[in-house]
Amino acid sequence: MTMAGSRLAIGALTLLLAGGCSKPAVEEVQTTAAAPVKAVAVAPAPFEGVVAASGLVSAAPGADWVITAPEPARIVELPKAEGDRVKPGDLLVRFEIPARTTDVAARRAEVDQARARVENAQASVKRLTTLFEHGVAAQKELEDARRDLAEARAALAQAEAGTEAAAVLAARSVVRARFAGVIAKRAHNPGDMVEATSADLILRVIDPSKLQVVASVPIPDLVRVQVGKPVRVLVPGADEPEDGKVLTRPAAVDPTGVSADVRIAFNSGTKLAAGTPVRVEIVAEQRAAALAVPVEAIIREEDDTFVMVAGADNKAHKRKVTIGLTTPKQAEITGGLKAGEMVIVQGQQGLPDGAAITQDK
Repeated sequence: MTMAGSRLAIGALTLLLAGGCSKPAVEEVQTTAAAPVKAVAVAPAPFEGVVAASGLVSAAPGADWVITAPEPARIVELPKAEGDRVKPGDLLVRFEIPARTTDVAARRAEVDQARARVENAQASVKRLTTLFEHGVAAQKELEDARRDLAEARAALAQAEAGTEAAAVLAARSVVRARFAGVIAKRAHNPGDMVEATSADLILRVIDPSKLQVVASVPIPDLVRVQVGKPVRVLVPGADEPEDGKVLTRPAAVDPTGVSADVRIAFNSGTKLAAGTPVRVEIVAEQRAAALAVPVEAIIREEDDTFVMVAGADNKAHKRKVTIGLTTPKQAEITGGLKAGEMVIVQGQQGLPDGAAITQDK
């Protein structure tokens, strides 16, 4: 075989092998499936900035009365049970305080003795005055009698004052209702011995018509809270909040604390029980017209805030925005959005800028 023929044969073999070993190239496929999202149009509307806080339903000052013993004693009567209503003047507790009974009796005996001494001194002065006028008694005798009478009268006044004081203390052995209310707590029974300490509670009486909310507001938010501002009291398990208003705010705060108490009054009373935990929304600022989006539409990346806008091209566009006032449900947008734009509120998390979308109807 000639050299030229060999070359042709080798070339043909090479082409044959190459043709037998070749495979179709792998096709790179890029998905074009649209992500389902839900979007809402933003439009100017009234907007309220709120201060959210937790609180407890509590009795107003003077409407919550904790009864304890005036001194160590035994309970003789305790006629009211928990939940019972009481009227002003109703008997709540009667104590037996032997020391007070004995003291009152001793004081009264002192008064009787002092009164007898005054009567004797008056008789002596009267007798000596007559004798002095007839020249029988000396002037010094009369002056001494008059001095004894003055001393006797002073002793009587002191004894009477002591008796009154003892009677006041003895009267503390009987406790009567100061106002109309309900027995919220009963911790003892007749026959119990009790101590004169705040820890040894006997009864707690509350006026249910004077309930308020004491809300614990973060100190940085106190500047936004003003007396008279409307409040929504969010009641656990209730569909609608109860309306109220800010009654008081603290004039001073603990510099080491993180919150301070704000007292809130119900507009038309409440059926809630004292001690019920609630959430409150205090209206702090009001806008006549603002652009706002649901808080779930907000995307935060480090120090920046974004939303995803559903464009007319059926794509998601990442938009940097500026946040103003916020509530637990909405955020005011002060920059980066225009009225009428569609903001994605579901399906935007992890969605890349420019991704194809389809909106749920």
